[in-house]
Amino acid sequence: MFFKIAIRNLLRNKRRTLIILSSIIIGVAATLIYDSINAGMIDQMLVNQINTYYSHIQIHKKGFNDNRLVTSYIPEYKKVEDVLKKQKYITAYSNRVIAFGMLSSANSSAGISMIGIEPEREKRVSDIHKMVIEGRYPSGKLNEILISKRMSEKLEVTLGDKVVAMAADINGKVNSELFRIVGIYRSHTGEFDKVFVYVPIENARTILGIGDNVSEIAVITSSADSTFSYKKQLTNALKDSGYKTADTEVLTYQESLAMIMYLIDIWKQTSIIIYLIIALAVLFGVINTMLMSVFERVNEIGVLMSIGMKNSAIFRMIVLEAFMLGLVGTVVGFIVGILIYLPLSHNGINLGIYSESMSSMGLNNIIYPELNLMVIINSLVVMPLATAVGAFYPARKAIKLQPTDAMRYV
Repeated sequence: MFFKIAIRNLLRNKRRTLIILSSIIIGVAATLIYDSINAGMIDQMLVNQINTYYSHIQIHKKGFNDNRLVTSYIPEYKKVEDVLKKQKYITAYSNRVIAFGMLSSANSSAGISMIGIEPEREKRVSDIHKMVIEGRYPSGKLNEILISKRMSEKLEVTLGDKVVAMAADINGKVNSELFRIVGIYRSHTGEFDKVFVYVPIENARTILGIGDNVSEIAVITSSADSTFSYKKQLTNALKDSGYKTADTEVLTYQESLAMIMYLIDIWKQTSIIIYLIIALAVLFGVINTMLMSVFERVNEIGVLMSIGMKNSAIFRMIVLEAFMLGLVGTVVGFIVGILIYLPLSHNGINLGIYSESMSSMGLNNIIYPELNLMVIINSLVVMPLATAVGAFYPARKAIKLQPTDAMRYV
């Protein structure tokens, strides 16, 4: 019965109902698209950082990220490797040697972060081999170097040119090595391209004089969403093997990419604020609509009271009308939002005119909106609740009416 009454009352003034319904539809569709674009940007930024360098888990000597000294290599790293090989959730790992120094050409020089890699293993933990735009990925032969397009422009060099890398070794002596450029890459992050170059791990070890040691082990797991669990399992496995973990740290990408995780938190909070603003706008619209509806039906409400309908039933009836309005508007708005989202998720949004800004944030020129569970829940829950809450005040006004006065109301 309540549903029939609610539908009849909503259709009593079609124009007013359509106005508030339209505002709900537009609000739901707009927030769905806004949230999905933000989710796509954040996910792309995170994935780009993981695939370019950070991997799922990194292992270092304790304090390495705070102060990347040449002497901060992983103690007895081969024991760590033995443990990594036994963990079923680890799909790949690669050893790295990291040094800071100078790269010079005949025309210029630049500060660099030199990464000594095992080329074949590195392919399994990062996508740097897919980012080569000129030449080829290093084969593993000594004295090959992979630099970025930005670095090549700064040094005024090209494929086949020779460059000299210099860095201080473990004793403070500056060593140098001559390299030939075999490849030029372009990553998704402009800041990364400014400094990172790749050389064979043996060359990096020779320059730094660290013997058969490594600065970092990059690890890829079977699930990026379970890295904290895997970190705990790996730490326990290292302890159980007898390895002294006091001088070693295991970091997930969430810990290594603290700034991006902070941006994700900001996005979530911003989304809540946006939804609250839209919900408040709809709330006041519903209050106004339902108040007008109540005043138009004062006589009707008085008759219902006089024949014995309880106040709680009248209250529920008015709230139900508003909830139905919000529910219909949300469903239609969600469908409209999905219809807009589908082509955007397939073709993406081209922001190439802002390529420099996009690159500085680690984003591609094309953003693909992403519809995740949180976006769906927010879109489907917020508006019906807001409209139901908006009906509380008009419903309260209705049950405050005296039956005799209400029936005589003109």
